[in-house]
Amino acid sequence: MAPEAALEPRLRERLGTNYITADIAATHVTIKMDITDVQYPDDTFDVIYCSHVLEHVQEDRKAMRELRRVLKPDGWAVLLVPIVGDITYEDPSITDRAGRLKAFGLEEHVRQYGRDYVGRLRESGFTVEVTEVADLYDRQQTIRMGIGGAAVGEIYYCTKRRSNKEVPACR
Repeated sequence: MAPEAALEPRLRERLGTNYITADIAATHVTIKMDITDVQYPDDTFDVIYCSHVLEHVQEDRKAMRELRRVLKPDGWAVLLVPIVGDITYEDPSITDRAGRLKAFGLEEHVRQYGRDYVGRLRESGFTVEVTEVADLYDRQQTIRMGIGGAAVGEIYYCTKRRSNKEVPACR
């Protein structure tokens, strides 16, 4: 979803036609797609990478459920969002660009996620493992790869949960 320029050429080279890019507005993607209404059958994708998209989507929980639906039972997803505080802040009554800029930090955002984001993912049926970039790479490596700093934050590794009783939702 919303393919990143730094990753797209590498993934396309390695995966060929198995690499599908999607976006609701961009023209350089494989398909135009609304993330809340994914036009693929259940259990289609091995991997889903969605970085900094959900904070732009009015119905983010619907989008999360759709991503889970199209993920294969043994597949995995990385669903990244910027985390700003402890509790997610959203106000659907704020619809003008200036109001969104003031409330959410960017004119196109419809919310600011908090650390409770993992609970939303779990409520949508995902099992979630949270990893910090610092757990994977040292400071020099993150600088070299261009993934250092506050913009990266936590990595949310999601897999399909078999039942809702398996992992309790965070509140």
